[in-house]
Amino acid sequence: MRRLLVLTLATLLAGCMIGPDYHRPVVETPSSFIYEDKEARATADTEWWKQFQDPVLDALISDALTNNKNIKIAAANIEQASGFLTQTRSPLFPQLGYGADAGRQRLSENNAIPVSPGINNPQDYFQLFGGASWELDLWGHVRRLSEFARANLLANQEARRGVILTLVAAVAGDYLQLRGLDEQLVISKRNLAAYADSVKLFELQFQYGQISMLNVQQARTQYETAAATISQIESQISQLENALSILLGRNPGSIPRGKTIHQLASPAVPAGLPSQLLERRPDLAQAEQNLIAANAQIGAAKALYFPTISLTGNFGFASENLSDLFKGPSKLWSYGGSITGPIFTAGAISGQVRQSEALQKAALQRYEAAIQSAFADVENALVIRQKLAGQLLAQERLVKASQEYEQLAKLQYDGGYAPYLTVLSAQQQLFPAELTLTQLRASLLTSYANLYKAMGGGWVDAADRLAGTPPAASPRL
Repeated sequence: MRRLLVLTLATLLAGCMIGPDYHRPVVETPSSFIYEDKEARATADTEWWKQFQDPVLDALISDALTNNKNIKIAAANIEQASGFLTQTRSPLFPQLGYGADAGRQRLSENNAIPVSPGINNPQDYFQLFGGASWELDLWGHVRRLSEFARANLLANQEARRGVILTLVAAVAGDYLQLRGLDEQLVISKRNLAAYADSVKLFELQFQYGQISMLNVQQARTQYETAAATISQIESQISQLENALSILLGRNPGSIPRGKTIHQLASPAVPAGLPSQLLERRPDLAQAEQNLIAANAQIGAAKALYFPTISLTGNFGFASENLSDLFKGPSKLWSYGGSITGPIFTAGAISGQVRQSEALQKAALQRYEAAIQSAFADVENALVIRQKLAGQLLAQERLVKASQEYEQLAKLQYDGGYAPYLTVLSAQQQLFPAELTLTQLRASLLTSYANLYKAMGGGWVDAADRLAGTPPAASPRL
């Protein structure tokens, strides 16, 4: 009966933890997004990049998830945090150790107390012993530290998922922008070739006195403008290829191409509620785990006010002769306990408590700020996609009108009813309008990638599996 009472008391004491237990803060969330799309579909848990229907893009994202250096760094951070958790929770269990000692010594015979007769001098000695120690975590100091370490591990896991979220969106966005630049380069080279023909024609007409040098220089101005645009676009293409190569974990180099910007399909708009972001975005989950870790540190600091109780025990053998080391008379053992506690620390403990409480307040504000930023990210992504779609339609109408304007201007010029300046004006409007249309189409497709990034969701888990999921956090103790 006495053993049962002792065991029950020990269990109750072991379950006592100083400090506040964590409860998720109540956060005010809007009922819906302001720019919520009425045609949104539940696609946040799918591999959304496959909706572009470009196998080359799919392969690039797969390569990035496998080889990206930031993902590998994040995985190493998880391993470090896992080791820290194992180290932190180890004092919850008895610590076992062993030792051995052997030697030969001679005692001085000129001491005030001479060596007793019958004692060998010099003499051998042999010892073999094992020990155990256990600090009773009555006030939860170690368990609070373990709670902190576990939250830190989970925060690192969410940080890795955040890297994956950002990486997939970055690869998709850069690839879409690259295909947009490719199309701009095609448009520029087509216009350059047309302008080159105009320059040759006008130079011949000038030689025969049909036109003035003014017309020739106007044509050359168009040609050089297109040539300068091509150089600028080629520079941007090279920079984007290098950026994509780094995301793929490669040295800078060329990037394979798939479908053109006109052939790529538009993904569906993902559906979701603001309250779901708390579970779907890795950065919010990471911020919450940091808050849990900061909350646990308060309990760990407050537990320092209370005494520490430790149990120790030793068992072994000691003998002058190695052959007698394991015989009964050579046995030795001891056990005991100790209790230590603070009386006056000049603010050392209270300072730690205040520091941990301040850290918890800051972590709470960062968590709430991250949630508000997440709401803004989604709203911005929704409105940008919506407005880009409208802007794209308007630009398509502008390009069509500019094309008709150029055709009519050429007809009037060929018929002698308008000067070449009219044709030049029409071409000067059409060329940049076509470039802008391509830019808008690439930006609209990229806005879908940014929207899926802002919404988060189960697609991050799918990408995580492609990247190779690291070991999960240890069970809660």
